Amino acid sequence: MFTSQTSSFQDSIDVEERDDFDSDEIAGYSQKIQLNCYYTIYLYQGTRSEASGENVAWNQRRADSTTSQDDFSLTLIDSSLPSEAEPELRTYISRRLSKGALLGGMGNIATVDLSLPEQAVGCYCCLLEQERSPEQPDADGNGYVICFMGGSEKGLNLFRLELDKYVQGLHSSLQTPELQNLETEVRPYLTQWYEESVMHIYRVVQLVQSNISFLLHAALSHTHVEVINSDERTKADVSRFIKAASLQGLSQQDTTAASLCKAMSEDTQSDLIIDCSTSPPTLANTVSNRFCDDWIQAFLNAAERCNPFLLRQILENFKLKAIQDMNSLKRFVRQAEMSHYALFRCCQFLQGCGNGDVLLQNARAEHSDLPEACSIITVLEEFLLEQSQAQA
Repeated sequence: MFTSQTSSFQDSIDVEERDDFDSDEIAGYSQKIQLNCYYTIYLYQGTRSEASGENVAWNQRRADSTTSQDDFSLTLIDSSLPSEAEPELRTYISRRLSKGALLGGMGNIATVDLSLPEQAVGCYCCLLEQERSPEQPDADGNGYVICFMGGSEKGLNLFRLELDKYVQGLHSSLQTPELQNLETEVRPYLTQWYEESVMHIYRVVQLVQSNISFLLHAALSHTHVEVINSDERTKADVSRFIKAASLQGLSQQDTTAASLCKAMSEDTQSDLIIDCSTSPPTLANTVSNRFCDDWIQAFLNAAERCNPFLLRQILENFKLKAIQDMNSLKRFVRQAEMSHYALFRCCQFLQGCGNGDVLLQNARAEHSDLPEACSIITVLEEFLLEQSQAQA
């Protein structure tokens, strides 16, 4: 039992040694350099809709940067791609639109082959539709197609939610005629997509280094984290890391995940404080366990490679392992209601997994209305307490 458990845990941590990110793709991150990333924004117009005067003028001035199909046209507004690569991307986007593969407000991620040093890159694209006129409710909508390119398709898929949210944040800036705010608002925003949507986990690991285990434990145990004496970006980064590391919203259908999301300790918890007035930051009210400590080196290794995609994959594996252990504990608790040997196996499992405090906290919250299960959890909590006192 313990051999299998240890092997499964090691497989989760060793993603960097066996995952698809390790190979030629990781080699691109072996040095501390900025990944090449690009953006492009197009004006999308349905040909059955009535184009505004400013959009007609825009198209006339940019006739050489417009691709027209039977039912829509696509006009380049701005791009950081090399001049030879942008028409290739426009052709690709036009094909996707023709097939109805781009739905309004929903990001689409794929691999595209462009005239770039990387040749094949991951491409996130999203159609932001403008509100349709009440006079033409059935007309084809106008809008903008936003594309972000960098890394791989698999890597970008790990940040799909962040990219969707980032694109939606551009909506209010796309309402001015002929995008008069292109240079002051739109372009700077698009340029920062990689830093803002992908690099936040990397920045947090770089900030706290080996103290990352305290943040992981806080995320699993629903402990509030407060960042003081820092800029707003650092506060936002830490908040997003905690949200990404927690089991909040991992699965709306799975009752185990739902219970983990809602579970709160009955004991009074102290906020984890990160004081950024010193370098490195000082952490107060720190709590960790062996389970979280075992993941430290995997995070540090990925951060050293400057690989935010591998960092996110490791974080997802961390959450998956926590869910698997919670499922195992639930099964053992049910069995222990009828078998003393199963209770013994519960104790062995909690002793071996290194995450007993968090698992029992969540198990107690989930079984709060089941007296027999609660009594078993009390016995297990007493067992863990005795074990920790004996080790101390």
